[in-house]
Amino acid sequence: MKKIIFTDKAPAPIGPYSQAVLSGDTLYTSGQIAINPANGELVLDDIETETKQVMENMKAVLEAADMNFSDVVKSTIFISDMNNFGKINGVYSAYFDEKTAPARETVQVACLPKNVNVEISMVAVK
Repeated sequence: MKKIIFTDKAPAPIGPYSQAVLSGDTLYTSGQIAINPANGELVLDDIETETKQVMENMKAVLEAADMNFSDVVKSTIFISDMNNFGKINGVYSAYFDEKTAPARETVQVACLPKNVNVEISMVAVK
């Protein structure tokens, strides 16, 4: 059985998808970009601020499913420029304990929704 996860503390979906789906004990999140859920505006001041907004959006989705970053087993990071990897990783790493951090891949892509610089999705297990 699957349960659709939604919170108004993260950006609402802009298409035919859910913020996350809980199936059994496993949560599959959609990718989050740097949209401020309070006003719907993109947060693109710099790559660190953008990444922080993405992670805060993801935190809200995890919390809506009664989970947190310690439950994350897999992350996927899509970035528009691999030269931003270090700065993105610096922000991302603040949300995880390095000893128990999830598996992850980071992929440079040609373009992301709304021409953002970073999008992150996760899989978490309770």
